Amino acid sequence: MPQATSQHETAFLSLPQAATYLGLSPNTLYVWRHRRQGPPSFRMGRRVMYRITVLDEWVRAETLRPARAGSHSATPPRKILQRDLRIRDKDRLWPAF
Repeated sequence: MPQATSQHETAFLSLPQAATYLGLSPNTLYVWRHRRQGPPSFRMGRRVMYRITVLDEWVRAETLRPARAGSHSATPPRKILQRDLRIRDKDRLWPAF
């Protein structure tokens, strides 16, 4: 059985700690979270937190997922919503002069 390095080990990591744990920059996790990509996170008060067990499971799942050519995303592209189409139609109807 592995020895604990301290008497009290935490089950959660803050965003900067999770980035260090994964070997990524904190900005990458911020962007992935904004795009709803990357490992699942949650808010604890004002802080964005990650469960260590969930990070490990996410890494394991990502290593088993086949790589997609030309994709930097771990999740499929988001669905185009009706509101996106309205914005595009509006831009076409009223071009900027």
